[in-house]
Amino acid sequence: MSRNWYFPPYQSVADRRAKAAAVAAQLTKRGRGLSPVVITGRQMAHSFWGQAWCRHLESFSDFENRLPRGRSYARHGAVIDLKIMRGQIAAQIMGSQLYQATLKVQPLAPGRWQAIKQSCAGKIDTLVELVQGRLADSVMRVITDRDQGLFPTPNEISLDCSCPDWAGLCKHLAAVLYGVGARLDTQPELLFLLRGVDHLELLEQAAAGGALVTSGNAGPGLADAELAEVFGIEIAPAISTSKPKPSSLRPVKVMPPPPLPTPVKVTPTPPSPSPEPRKVFVVVRKEDRQKFIKGKLFKNTPSPNNPGPPAKRARRKTGKG
Repeated sequence: MSRNWYFPPYQSVADRRAKAAAVAAQLTKRGRGLSPVVITGRQMAHSFWGQAWCRHLESFSDFENRLPRGRSYARHGAVIDLKIMRGQIAAQIMGSQLYQATLKVQPLAPGRWQAIKQSCAGKIDTLVELVQGRLADSVMRVITDRDQGLFPTPNEISLDCSCPDWAGLCKHLAAVLYGVGARLDTQPELLFLLRGVDHLELLEQAAAGGALVTSGNAGPGLADAELAEVFGIEIAPAISTSKPKPSSLRPVKVMPPPPLPTPVKVTPTPPSPSPEPRKVFVVVRKEDRQKFIKGKLFKNTPSPNNPGPPAKRARRKTGKG
């Protein structure tokens, strides 16, 4: 964890939430694949695995001083990226600026894992109950045991954050720990991946005890598709060996559709010919032919279009003589 004496000014929840959304949008635009922690409701986790993780964290006095602030950070969307890998948790948290956090978890001791498997032998009724966390009390006590269960102790976790806080567990790391509990709600197999064990061995040990029942005989519960999604395994569909029963339905006679009407061929009517222009003949006397040619024949003839020259006005006589 970095050490310096600079502490940035306080930012409100709304400011941090808006800033986290803006930074996440920028990283996504650059091609960074982010897995933000989204918490719905007032509880940090809702499933058996998520709630058991959170209760385990709150049982240690090493964490109790910083967990409330981390719970607030996680609930308000400060953890914009959380990736759980084998023995490591990497996260990005938005505080006064973007901080990088890394948590390294030691693998589960082989002796502890073997004891957990032996405790599950013959005590798991159905695979559905294992997925949903509805286990027998004896199995649940072993899995959630504070010191010998699946969950890591503070001594098995090394913490590192790029923030300037001197505390071993800062509020950003506490938010990451609560984010792990929220992530286990939908992906409980990540807990086994984090501790470096195979969850299928737990199922095989239960099946060896003769108590594992397939989902087909388990009554109401998760379907095969949901089981495969939760545990990351492929469940082959059941193959039925019984012969199909003959159908008791009577055949129905289907009447053919009526024939389509014969299309009627329509002959287009040819367009009527346009009338020829009328010819006008003018009779001109022989002695007036030259005048007709020169256009002077009808020049002085009155007509509607050529009223002729104006009539001369008679001169009024006066009495002077």
